[in-house]
Amino acid sequence: MWDKKGVRVSLRTVQYAILIAYAVITFIPFLWGLSASFKTLGEISSGEPNFIPKTFTLDNYKQIFVDEPLFPRWFGNSTLVAVIVMGLNLLFNSMAGYALARFNFPGNKLMFFGILAVLMIPGQLTLIPSYLILNDFGWLNSYQGLIVPGAVNATFIFMMRQFFLSFPKDLEEASEIDGLSRFGTFFRIALPLAGPALAAQAVFIFMGAWNDFLRPLVIMSEKAMFTLPLGLNTFKGQYFSFWNLIMAASMVFTLPALILFIFFNRFFVKGITFTGGK
Repeated sequence: MWDKKGVRVSLRTVQYAILIAYAVITFIPFLWGLSASFKTLGEISSGEPNFIPKTFTLDNYKQIFVDEPLFPRWFGNSTLVAVIVMGLNLLFNSMAGYALARFNFPGNKLMFFGILAVLMIPGQLTLIPSYLILNDFGWLNSYQGLIVPGAVNATFIFMMRQFFLSFPKDLEEASEIDGLSRFGTFFRIALPLAGPALAAQAVFIFMGAWNDFLRPLVIMSEKAMFTLPLGLNTFKGQYFSFWNLIMAASMVFTLPALILFIFFNRFFVKGITFTGGK
């Protein structure tokens, strides 16, 4: 009969085995996509499940960067929109979360419950109203049409509120005694110490804006204004698709988000843990 230590070790072994199996299953499609990005279209179309290309070629990457003149523009559009949306969210969501956590102004609770209500509304439901508003502003087919509606996020306002509720008030009181204003306390004390929560938010916001397909599809009509997800879709036709180019473009598309996650990984995990409870 096993003792508690033996049972604990056995359970841990099972957990690791499940995690490793899940990681392998998750990694195999990415590995195949990476391999396919160096294959010819004929080899991909043959359907052979080989992970090592028979004919290794860099022509796919050459075609998307050289023969498709708009690909660098699509990459730049996605980068510009994702970076600005991420920066605005980090600022506005943090300010809103801090205000809801620290200020007892009239309507505080009502505003908080309003934010919770927004979390229950599917984004697809607001797509048509957003389109009509942007049309009235003349912001269709423009960068501000993608950036401004995504400048705040109710989920991360709630997340930052939870973080600042657990933030020690003693630091803020000490800063006020030293003569800092509320804005000074927020920007010089609270915000720098909210690094883990900001890092978690940055990863989610960047990846959401970077991977967004539906909103740019509705707003953008000019090909030069496409973001990368829309640009990748142009390689796919009704009767024929250039899977070699799609795979190469997908690898380029994955790289920035992968680098961001690797860079913020340590802070990301800490932020999720810290904001999950008081």
